Amino acid sequence: MTTSTLPRARWSPFQRYRRSLWLLTSRDLKVRYTTSALGYLWSVIDPLLMAGIYYFVFVLVFHRHVIGQSPYIVFLISGLLPWTWFNGAISDSTRAFTSEGKLIRSTTIPRTIWVGRIVLSKGIEFLASIPVLIVFALFFGAPFHWQAVLWIPAIILQAALTFGLGLIIAPLVVFFRDLERAVKLILRLLFYASPIIYGLNDLEKLHLTFWGAFNPLSGIIGLYRSAFFPQDLNWFDVAVSAGMTAIVVVVGILVFRRTIRSVLKEI
Repeated sequence: MTTSTLPRARWSPFQRYRRSLWLLTSRDLKVRYTTSALGYLWSVIDPLLMAGIYYFVFVLVFHRHVIGQSPYIVFLISGLLPWTWFNGAISDSTRAFTSEGKLIRSTTIPRTIWVGRIVLSKGIEFLASIPVLIVFALFFGAPFHWQAVLWIPAIILQAALTFGLGLIIAPLVVFFRDLERAVKLILRLLFYASPIIYGLNDLEKLHLTFWGAFNPLSGIIGLYRSAFFPQDLNWFDVAVSAGMTAIVVVVGILVFRRTIRSVLKEI
């Protein structure tokens, strides 16, 4: 007998959590795409537009590669696609509890699902955008390397980091509504503080390479880029990202557990 045919009473807590998570995630994706004329294209338009702008500035205007690796457009997209996942999930996490308060109070499913479904839905959109990156890599002649297998730990690390931050942000926004705007501002600053339009190697002249590694996104983006630019992979950066991700997840769980009862009373 398969899981789908088991009576609900016999489902394990993990099975119930997984089923509820998928139902909410699929609902979000259906609403997002069935109400949009462009549908899937929205998941790639924003990063491609940003990549086009930076490519125009650094390559077509300056006529030289001042930062990053060549082909620069592939370098850009391989950083912008993960950033789009991170940025979208964190932004939406600020409304995880405030947008559906009545539904959250009336259900008995674990409340972490309301953050998890945001991370998962944005992650699925990220996976759906990977073919676009492959097309650009083939068109501009960026070689594939065996390090492409490192996308698996990169995705796991990014999902965990985003989930941990979401567990911190989502409940706190309920009590401090200005935090939603603050998060948007911090995300703008974090974009330029992360090796997206540049690589950590570009910070050597400023002697900031070591400190740049303590941005948890640095090692994660390095793992993604290693499929095309293995010289950008630094295992120290990855180790720091993994350690900081573990800390963020632990802190997120603690914050969530301490605040969730008050959150349910407030929303």
